[in-house]
Amino acid sequence: MIPEITAKKRQAPSPPRFGYRRKRELPLHLMVLPGLAFVLIFAYLPMVGVAIAFQNFIPLKGLFGQDWIGLKNFEYVFSMPNIWIVVRNTLFIASMKIVAGLVVPISFALLLNEVRLVLFKRVAQTIIYFPYFLSWIILGGIMIDILSPSGGIVNAFLGVLGIDPIYFLGENAWFPYTMVISDVWKTFGFSTVVYLAAITSIDPSLYEAAAVDGAGRWKQTWHVTLPGMHMIIVLLMVLSLGTVLDAGFDQIFNLYSPQVYESGDIIDTMVYRMGLMQAQYGPSTAVGLLKSVVSFILISTSYLIAYRFFSYRLF
Repeated sequence: MIPEITAKKRQAPSPPRFGYRRKRELPLHLMVLPGLAFVLIFAYLPMVGVAIAFQNFIPLKGLFGQDWIGLKNFEYVFSMPNIWIVVRNTLFIASMKIVAGLVVPISFALLLNEVRLVLFKRVAQTIIYFPYFLSWIILGGIMIDILSPSGGIVNAFLGVLGIDPIYFLGENAWFPYTMVISDVWKTFGFSTVVYLAAITSIDPSLYEAAAVDGAGRWKQTWHVTLPGMHMIIVLLMVLSLGTVLDAGFDQIFNLYSPQVYESGDIIDTMVYRMGLMQAQYGPSTAVGLLKSVVSFILISTSYLIAYRFFSYRLF
């Protein structure tokens, strides 16, 4: 006799009650509180000081006892004789850093991906990543030593080749390019690791299919690897475009001198001298506010372009 089989209907699990879910997620919200407090205290609370850009600021009067002067601080900044030189230097150095900061790590990641010796690959990643953890206080001293026209290892090597010593940090013709090369040397290791991580996430079957179709390593790189990396490339490009007015204050402040102001003075270093050394608090705040507004517009525009042409969405 065949027993009768009865199938019980499976009931869908009921969603957790709101109180239970809130209790379960409470530790996660508590973990967010320190970061949230940090952002509020150090990012949003200081924005009250933006009012200084529209005041004739005198510290003894306090923030709310100042005389309001409208846009006169902005007019003063734009009437400065060297303002457009500073803007030009900032755009030139920052643009070169953005381009080099994309091309160099992508190229190095593609080359490193072709290495089959795992030990060599790990050692190379460690070596190129190490400068990223050092501050420009340390690297500035290293750069001054190795680029010194008298006794520096770079000029010693040039002397062997019969080339006269070059004052990389003291000549306007060399200073911007020295900043770009040294910045790429410091930071490209981090981006390389990011791109290598993107490469490892590509489906290996795509390479197998390309090899079956007769594609060599170069064609596999061009038609499989680069398209598989394009989302990470777009992400880093979008983030970098927002810093087009930020040419690297830490680096340039530790390496520049008055004799290279013509080619190395940027917006941030000018604001530092105006605000902290010359006590021109209103004009320096006006420059900082203008820079922040332009950066916000640029990063919003770049995000819109990435969304429209590459279907990239951050949220």
